[in-house]
Amino acid sequence: MNENKSRLQTLFEQGEFVVTGEIGPPKSANGGGIKKHAEHLKGYVDATNLTDNQTAIVRLSSIAAGMHVLKAGVEPIVQMTCRDRNRIAIQSDLLGAYSLGMKNVLCLTGDHQSFGNHPTAANVFDLDSIQLIRMVKRMRDEKVFACGEEIKKDEPKFFIGAVANPFADPFDVRVYRMEKKINAGAQFFQTQIIFDMERFERWMELVRERGLHERAYIMAGIMPVKSAKVAAYMQKCVSGMIVPDEMVARLKKAEDQQAEAVEICVEQIKHIRNIKGVKGVHIMAVGWEEIVPGIVEKAGLLPRPQSGGIARAAG
Repeated sequence: MNENKSRLQTLFEQGEFVVTGEIGPPKSANGGGIKKHAEHLKGYVDATNLTDNQTAIVRLSSIAAGMHVLKAGVEPIVQMTCRDRNRIAIQSDLLGAYSLGMKNVLCLTGDHQSFGNHPTAANVFDLDSIQLIRMVKRMRDEKVFACGEEIKKDEPKFFIGAVANPFADPFDVRVYRMEKKINAGAQFFQTQIIFDMERFERWMELVRERGLHERAYIMAGIMPVKSAKVAAYMQKCVSGMIVPDEMVARLKKAEDQQAEAVEICVEQIKHIRNIKGVKGVHIMAVGWEEIVPGIVEKAGLLPRPQSGGIARAAG
């Protein structure tokens, strides 16, 4: 493996169907929980996201969380949002993250601060996600800071990720926004959580029509939903997400709703693997990381690639 490339990038380039997870850092200075979650995911995912003050709530930093994950033997994907930092702070954090061994970055604009626990905080939004992607690419490929000053040596060679939402309106525009991110430098994408497979397939048709699946690696976002109550809440209260009535009813009818949630995830993954252009799944089980091994195993995604060699996923 090229030492400058992350394990995640190497697996994509070798044609693996990649599996990533997600860990939400705590609202405290204790990293023990992150380490425990990473240990649950080790051997079952190829890398894991560390969210950056998700929903604008103060949490342990994504970079510090990435260090705990690295120490647990899992490769981190550090999220970087534009909400809280100007371009000086972002570039400083990127240099710091790379110096600590973090080679994957996921670039996001970030939820507005009004959604979080400091709604009167001043926002920054010096850059948006597309500008952030372009800046990271220039730091890596042109060896320059955003101001144009040369990075004389040891530039950060990040594998650059972005997010895509196939479910937000206007529907057709989402593909064009994705293309803008690719043009800016995005190499891989993780999508919003997918429950409506029909709409996701229509979106992937548009992606393929523009050849975007050949220009970036696309990972489908999956979430195990613990109960019908949670599914109904997401259906009614979470914008930009489509939760079919059939899924809510299926969970409600199940004797063991958590076991049913796992079965739904497994079915979704098996379906997604047959959609042309999808190169992996991103399993978002924040707060329920211990369920991920069972999902991965039942979906036929084991063994995961081991260090020192590449093993094809079964199934």
